[in-house]
Amino acid sequence: MRIRPRRPVAVRPLRRALTASVAVVLVVPAYGCRPTLTPPGAPTAWPAAQARHWQWQWQLTGPLDPAVDADVFLLDPVATTAAQTAELRSRDRRLICQVSVGSVRSTDPDASRFPEAVRGSAGHRPDSRWLDVRSWDALRPVLADRFRLCRGKGFGAVALVDADGYAARTGFPLDFDDQLLFNRRLAELARSLSLSPGLVNDVPQVAALAPDFDFAVNEECVRLAQCAKLLPFSDAGKPVFHVEYTGSTDDFCVTTVGYGFASIRKDRTLDASREACPLP
Repeated sequence: MRIRPRRPVAVRPLRRALTASVAVVLVVPAYGCRPTLTPPGAPTAWPAAQARHWQWQWQLTGPLDPAVDADVFLLDPVATTAAQTAELRSRDRRLICQVSVGSVRSTDPDASRFPEAVRGSAGHRPDSRWLDVRSWDALRPVLADRFRLCRGKGFGAVALVDADGYAARTGFPLDFDDQLLFNRRLAELARSLSLSPGLVNDVPQVAALAPDFDFAVNEECVRLAQCAKLLPFSDAGKPVFHVEYTGSTDDFCVTTVGYGFASIRKDRTLDASREACPLP
């Protein structure tokens, strides 16, 4: 039986197809001039030119809504999954994780790591106790791991909650300087772990701490008549993310947008619902 020789395989069509595929791959990222996303774990950048043009969302309860029309999301790093942060990052959202630095709750996964000696009086949040912020050596390892959790889940910034215990009855003789030193150490710790640090409330120390932090988060500066005290951030081209829980956006937006703040109205439950002030 005579075996016919095999015909040579035609490669030109295949080569053309591969060439076209490569062209498509090279063209697609440039479509629409979309910016390259910052890799997970890198600190979030806050360009000064954008400081007055952010829309933000603060959600700690209820199912996460990734479709909210906001550039910045402030979330709970324990409840938020890596898949959720990945989805938000795919939408070019900037992510801030909320970390309690001055208090601990008995339900916190790492609560047992805080020695009893550094736990004081009842804190602002339910089932929480203030921490002795002078005990840096005892607190630093636990707080560093809280920051690492944020970074590991893809957050690029951290907002420090309960960073104003000196102004409360903590059970410890904390003073202004004790808190100032602690907060500056936290900002430095966050930067060492590639996170952008943000100050939550602590309005009396804003003037002193604005150079150490990249952004501020404030609750109810309109109701409390404290908005002007946040100007060291906005004057320096740093974002101020502000929320009111009462009143109408028709009333307070005029004031806060004039200051250059990113303002919203929310329920105190901090679920997905929000009313945003218009951008300037």
